[in-house]
Amino acid sequence: MSFSLSGMTQMNLPLPRARVGLDGPMCAGVALLLSWGLVMVASASVAQAEKMTGAPFYYFWRQLLFVGVGGVAAFGAYLVPMHVWERKSALIAFIAVGLLILVLIPGIGIKVNAARRWIDFKIIRVQPSEFARLALIVYLAGYIVRRQARLQTQWRGLLMPFLPLLFAGALMILEPDFGSTVILLTVAFVMLFLGGAKLWHLLVLMVTGGSALTIVAVAEAYRLRRIMGFRDPFADINNGGWQLANSLIAVGRGEWTGVGLGNSIQKLLYLPEMHTDFIFAILAEEFGLLGVLVLMSLFGLVVWRGFVIGGVAERANERFKAYVCYGLSTWLGLQALINMAVDMGALPTKGLTLPLISYGGASLVCVMVMIALILRVDYENRLTAQGARK
Repeated sequence: MSFSLSGMTQMNLPLPRARVGLDGPMCAGVALLLSWGLVMVASASVAQAEKMTGAPFYYFWRQLLFVGVGGVAAFGAYLVPMHVWERKSALIAFIAVGLLILVLIPGIGIKVNAARRWIDFKIIRVQPSEFARLALIVYLAGYIVRRQARLQTQWRGLLMPFLPLLFAGALMILEPDFGSTVILLTVAFVMLFLGGAKLWHLLVLMVTGGSALTIVAVAEAYRLRRIMGFRDPFADINNGGWQLANSLIAVGRGEWTGVGLGNSIQKLLYLPEMHTDFIFAILAEEFGLLGVLVLMSLFGLVVWRGFVIGGVAERANERFKAYVCYGLSTWLGLQALINMAVDMGALPTKGLTLPLISYGGASLVCVMVMIALILRVDYENRLTAQGARK
């Protein structure tokens, strides 16, 4: 251990000091969600894994591997001081947009279910849109700090940060990944509002952006079928309504307390994507309304603590740290809310995972890095407070 620490010291990495501590409620909430996610992947995927690979826990073991990879990536991100993220934010965004371009090139990006969203590194498939959203949120936080006066008074100050966001959003739609685009732009609006942009400026942009996304949504026949089908999936249950209808059956079977862990019927190859986008439906079936309320409470806890940590940073005049926390917490809560709404038939299918719960390497690693950045802000907040007390 002494050799390892001395090596770290020579590389001048700021190792966290244990006595400073971290946000306990947030760490507990993330640990519970991550553990519950592993249990649900094992339960929801057993029939699919048996059919596809002959090994019932194939997806569970892969998800456990992704947790390990995500843990390493998160710890690496946690070691990097926030001022480095701020200084390199434009470069990180540039690299992320480059990856969005690469994934569209045949032979580099691979197609799954008619969508070209992944770059395959054999051990893990990387989904550039996940990391692009993270990079662009960091970039936007840096822009708000650098140009806050212009942002609050001029149209140009509001439009300038949207150029890379709109370009990235267009690339995501080409994949196509409509859900990621919606989340990225929604989080951007929240961050710009918190950064002091005029409300009526934002409303004009929201109406314009919302109209453009609506046109994009109805331009493709499959998206239009999703929009029409989610209103009454049982009317076309043998075709376009099959997935949502079986998701609603799963949610309904759960009733108050669920059918019990492992006792889901819909996961037995009735519900497509039961361990990825629609894992919430299996969770609702096995744990019932009580489990759903606990799950929502855990996500609410994590998002609330993220905003609290951001608020502490803002009061210390560390605005970049604050906006990073606000943006990442909004993303986490919004994606969880949209996923649950889709599985319950309140929104058309978006192809978004449930953070920390759904199976998937790129999503899990990215969310763990997000959490690490928020905890890094918390760590630096505590160092600042400790220094002020001395």
